[in-house]
Amino acid sequence: MSSRYPDWAKDGVDWPNRPASRFVDAAHYRWHVQDMGPAKGDAEGRAPVCLLIHGTGAATHSWRGVMPLLAEHWRVIAIDLPGHGFTRGSFARSVTLPAMTASLGELLDVLDVNPDLIVGHSAGVAIAAQLLLDRNLAIPLVGLTPALLPFPGIAARLFPTLARILFTNPFVSIIFSRLAARPGETRRFLERSTGSRIDADGAQLYQRLFSHSGHCDGAIRMMANWQLEPLRDALPRLRSPTLLLWGGRDNAIPPSAVAGAASLIPDCEARELPGLGHLAHEEDPALAASLIGEFAQNHATT
Repeated sequence: MSSRYPDWAKDGVDWPNRPASRFVDAAHYRWHVQDMGPAKGDAEGRAPVCLLIHGTGAATHSWRGVMPLLAEHWRVIAIDLPGHGFTRGSFARSVTLPAMTASLGELLDVLDVNPDLIVGHSAGVAIAAQLLLDRNLAIPLVGLTPALLPFPGIAARLFPTLARILFTNPFVSIIFSRLAARPGETRRFLERSTGSRIDADGAQLYQRLFSHSGHCDGAIRMMANWQLEPLRDALPRLRSPTLLLWGGRDNAIPPSAVAGAASLIPDCEARELPGLGHLAHEEDPALAASLIGEFAQNHATT
């Protein structure tokens, strides 16, 4: 029988970019952190830093193809969010958007890292935007298939409530993890829910995570505490040049939600990625890395 949480010694033995992994204690969590790329870069002896923030239900494996490409020019740092992947901590710790962002900020302080660029995926874009607002930063932001706005209409009320109901039922994550362990089920679920067709290795990594009820709990708990209305109201104060990329086949985030978020951010452009889904950066990491690098170069901070 599978253990409740992913085990680094077993589930992480062939984890993507494993040589870049380490574990760091901060904000009552033991974070799984991947750190890759040049240690030195500019005249001050410091390479520019790119922070990668994955979305709900994922982990650092989501950046498996993008990270080495960005690391050719950047020091790239990716993390497993609280309750996801191999990051562990006290479940008494709140996982609201402001609290999770504050915890990530404490981790960056422990790492002594000041990002020059932040790239987020889905809910990770909301964390990135909140971090930029909290720290009054104006560094570039790239949001891949961003989840920045609340669900429209009645779904705005029902979705968090449903997530809370699911989280309080201890059997839900166990049932889901057992379903995910069935051959081919995770890949079919990903294609239905995201519109993406990722490779067999990527699907296997998601199956590995989803087969652990603790990882599923982390994702449901995050959704149960997610309230995006305050962030939506704050987006006009975001000072960062922002690029929002959305997949033309995305089944999770409608184009109207991306356009709505883009209209609220003062310095923002949005671009469609035709033929790709919600996991666009996993389907075509070379394209994602190229667009990220180009945008960062055009908006480099001085």
